[in-house]
Amino acid sequence: MKSILLRWHILTAAPHRVMFLAGAIQALAAIAWWLDALMRPAQAGIGLALGAVWIHAFLMIYAFFPFFIFGFLFTTYPNWMGAPKITFPAYVSTFCLMSAGTILFYAGTVWGLGLLAGGAGLLASGWLVALSSLARLWARTPHPDKRHPGATTVALAAGWLGLLAYIGGLVTGDAQALAFALTAGIWFCLVPVFLTVSHRMIPFFSSCVLEDYKVWRPYRLLWAALGLAVLHGCLSLAGLAAWRWVADAPLAAIALTLSAAWGLRRAFQVRLLAVLHVSFLWLGLACLLYAASSLMALLDGSGRHALGFAPLHALAIGYFAGMVIAMASRVTLGHSGRPLVADGATWLLFWGLQAVVVLRLAPDIAATLGHPLFRLYPVAALAWLACFVPWFAKYAPIYLRTRADGRPG
Repeated sequence: MKSILLRWHILTAAPHRVMFLAGAIQALAAIAWWLDALMRPAQAGIGLALGAVWIHAFLMIYAFFPFFIFGFLFTTYPNWMGAPKITFPAYVSTFCLMSAGTILFYAGTVWGLGLLAGGAGLLASGWLVALSSLARLWARTPHPDKRHPGATTVALAAGWLGLLAYIGGLVTGDAQALAFALTAGIWFCLVPVFLTVSHRMIPFFSSCVLEDYKVWRPYRLLWAALGLAVLHGCLSLAGLAAWRWVADAPLAAIALTLSAAWGLRRAFQVRLLAVLHVSFLWLGLACLLYAASSLMALLDGSGRHALGFAPLHALAIGYFAGMVIAMASRVTLGHSGRPLVADGATWLLFWGLQAVVVLRLAPDIAATLGHPLFRLYPVAALAWLACFVPWFAKYAPIYLRTRADGRPG
């Protein structure tokens, strides 16, 4: 019992510990569930009117990335604004509610929609605790520049509304509510959060390790990019997928401009910095794919997604998951008193994730060319696990150990 209490004390010593550990578990559980659904489609979601794709999307959007997002923002908001630390009850409550909700949601994939809705409800409760804590910190802290935390707070509020819409869709069977939830989760929440964090942190981290580096953080481009992300989501919800290129093309131009200006080439001097820059590059590439898909749909008059889910997975795996590995690795090392160095294993796992992106994009792009490679879907899922299982084995135990430098936290 003493050993368990000691581990719990260590685990809850800092918000990133509990939230990152839950996220690391989800990195394995969510894709393991999806792999099982791919291999046994007739068994996926037995007794549910909800398709496995809707469940997979929910698990990734609302029950994987948010654990890392809240763990990161709980740590950085106080630093960004010189504010008091997030309180112990706030981050532990978030962890417990979101973790319990995720477990209940998995149970619902076997035993029914009621448990799915209950699990999503607990997740929403934990999300609200986190959002309220961050919003209060932002509102009450006097600081001359609160633009980044303000943008992420608004985006997280939009994500919470999307989560409520998903619950409503589960309860009523309204497919439009489910579609809104997934679109809002990606374009009103995840893209704005990851983009804002990138805008804040990539130039900062670059300036810390690269000589003669000039920090360039243009807010006009950030606001334009956030507006374009919202426009993409609105066009999707309006059924105007063939016109999304009007948002995607300029968003790609902004992202690629930032990528070049922030020093993508120079970043390879430092591995832990390079993983951030390469991950951000995927935002521009994903938006190029979205623009191409939209224009193809417009030109052939079909209005369909010409490249299938290739643009979505370039965004979700290349950008979001890449940033998770990059940021979580950095925060885990730095806040455990270890050197900020991406060793050979971390470097290899990151490039393995780049292979996962290619494996997942290839079937949809090949299908557009008339040569479907649908058998690669399970291979991509296995490749994901081949990257995240070693990452879990390397980093998860750190959350259960005291800091190497003897400092608290």
